[in-house]
Amino acid sequence: MIKVLVAGFKGKMGQQTVKMVLEHEGFELVGVYDPHAAEEKLENNTIVYHDLTKIPHKCADVWVDFTSPRSVYENVQAALTKEIHPLVGTTGLTDAQVENLQHLSAQQKTGGLIVPNFGISAVLLMQFAQQAAKYLPDVEIIEMHHDQKVDAPSGTALNTAKKIAEVRQKRQQGNPQETETLPGVRGADYEGMRIHAVRLPGYVAHEQVLFGGTGEALTIRQDSFDRSSFMTGVALAIKKISGLSGLEIGLENIL
Repeated sequence: MIKVLVAGFKGKMGQQTVKMVLEHEGFELVGVYDPHAAEEKLENNTIVYHDLTKIPHKCADVWVDFTSPRSVYENVQAALTKEIHPLVGTTGLTDAQVENLQHLSAQQKTGGLIVPNFGISAVLLMQFAQQAAKYLPDVEIIEMHHDQKVDAPSGTALNTAKKIAEVRQKRQQGNPQETETLPGVRGADYEGMRIHAVRLPGYVAHEQVLFGGTGEALTIRQDSFDRSSFMTGVALAIKKISGLSGLEIGLENIL
């Protein structure tokens, strides 16, 4: 049995993860964490932790984090220090924070995984987009999420842009003389790529990567209609995370 602790268990993704772990024959839910939770235990007697310092060393095999951009860095530090493999679904970590956590992972000899998106279709989108950018380097990204999402752009969109940047040179796109009559209308600029974030009720998680070339265009789109779609990726990562020697980024590292 793989022992799992879920941080952020009261959020939408946290609730889905708790349900999946409880129903999975190979997993055991040994604790949940939320500093603002009122409960001391869940209905099945799972311990509710309210203080990072009170979570025992090596009490779990995997720490699944679906918390917030404000707390994720401290949480992952705690997991690594306690020699628990962190599986991070929370977005918002800066490049510097990731680098620091990777050093800590090496020091603790505890591998982990930061996952911008647990959807298999989203992982495939990022891989397909990276391949397409080798031949169609002019690209823009549109990501669409529910109106309660706390960060923009999404981790998936930013990671898509980073993967594209690995295979193409930074370049000027569009008319160099263009003027934004409404500031910000062209979106965020990442290595010459424009990223646009849509926030509307009714959406869950969606992304389009648009490529343009002379006389042609290519659009790659991915849609997640329900958060339960992410649980296949979460379960797969829980099973395989112990095989990682360092703190890696992307679900593709265990596929």
